[in-house]
Amino acid sequence: MLNQVEIAKQRWGGANKTIDAWLDERRELLIKYCQLAGVNGRTQGALPDMAEVDEFCSILMDYLSVGHFEVYEMLVSDDPKGLKLKQHIFPRISDTTNIALDFNDKFSEKFDVDSAHSFDADITRLGEALVDRFELEDQLIKHIHVTVNDAVPS
Repeated sequence: MLNQVEIAKQRWGGANKTIDAWLDERRELLIKYCQLAGVNGRTQGALPDMAEVDEFCSILMDYLSVGHFEVYEMLVSDDPKGLKLKQHIFPRISDTTNIALDFNDKFSEKFDVDSAHSFDADITRLGEALVDRFELEDQLIKHIHVTVNDAVPS
């Protein structure tokens, strides 16, 4: 997943400060996700502490909010191609948002024994949703770059 962020930054970075900042937030989110999920060290069954979970949930909610309220509409215009893309991608992004919100609701500020027993399964489900989301968001970023490049006279 982190490689995909680097590829996106190489491909589209520098053209728009908002997109650059958003991709930086994505990278931070992925690093925190990997730490929380134990990708680089936490053993299965060992749980992160409440502060780690809370920090991750905060970063996750910030990332989702920036996408929905600042970036998506900027990336897709109301031209026919943009409208078609919105109809195709926005509902799928919304599905990933729901999974992220469910994770946040379950674990933010109340990570306890009762919720902890499903943590590994829930963090895995969230990771899968994030992979899908990032692929969809990359399609939106690609759209704006193609649209901008098509508008520039040769």
